[in-house]
Amino acid sequence: MSDVAILPLETVERARRPAVGYLMALTAGTLFAINGTVSKVILESGLSSLRLTEVRCIGGFLGLLAIVLLTRPRTLRIDWRELLLVAGFGVFGVAFVQLFYFLAIHRLQIGVSLLIQYLGPLIVAVFAHFVLHEHVRRRLWVALALALIGLTLVVDLWSGVSLDGLGVLFSLCSAFTFAGYMLFAERALRRRDPISLLCYGFLFASIFWSLVQPWWSFPFEVPRQTVSLLGHLSDTNLPVWALMAWMIVLGTIVPFLLIVGSMRHISATRAGIVAMVEPVVASAVAYAWLNETLSGAQLVGGAIVLLAIVLAQSAR
Repeated sequence: MSDVAILPLETVERARRPAVGYLMALTAGTLFAINGTVSKVILESGLSSLRLTEVRCIGGFLGLLAIVLLTRPRTLRIDWRELLLVAGFGVFGVAFVQLFYFLAIHRLQIGVSLLIQYLGPLIVAVFAHFVLHEHVRRRLWVALALALIGLTLVVDLWSGVSLDGLGVLFSLCSAFTFAGYMLFAERALRRRDPISLLCYGFLFASIFWSLVQPWWSFPFEVPRQTVSLLGHLSDTNLPVWALMAWMIVLGTIVPFLLIVGSMRHISATRAGIVAMVEPVVASAVAYAWLNETLSGAQLVGGAIVLLAIVLAQSAR
């Protein structure tokens, strides 16, 4: 339970500062966006997408665990009946979302990968209507139509999909696992606070990857290498371990905590919509750093997809 949640209602209302919440969500989206390019540079060093996912999951877990132990250790108590749900959140959500995202950006431009991944909220809304039989506003159908139109422009469907086919497939897989991440989280958050849920999610993701690819087979020589930052920063070199540290701290732990913190001041829906600045900023960073460019049609398609996602976010 958060500190704000245990305050009297009138105190909570006074404590809410929407401007702070929006700034936190915007900063989180920006950090996630920059992390896309940092991760792509790491992948170019020779580390596989599976290993990079493993590093991010374990590093994220250790950082979140330290924060929870220092601030609110009692929230780590867990009922055995929660374990299956939290494990599903960790493996299907945390582990697979990151894996498919890393696989996608290794083959596609970062902005394109994120635009497709961010179809997750639309998938959640469709699932809620047809499977959970929730009431969903009619704007969902407008959102679905806009998303399909925008997506055809983003993937250049009229030219026979000129993008890497596997990259598009991985991005779509990332969208579906992102939807699963949100559905698992939505249910789990009925019984526990967001930070401890993230901690357990990264724990189960770490366990999963440690079983799939044990640590003793990790290529420890790769983090010690010094690599070029590529693109317009090709003259600058950094050790891979430093880029990994950025990915774990500023690309994972800090933005996740900012998103959680923003929800003390604004609703989860608004925080999610503001954080959708990620594809926009990611495209700008990738252009300035790696010289990745989108065509005019892709930019228009991206704007349509983002509009569709905003409508889907507000449809439930």
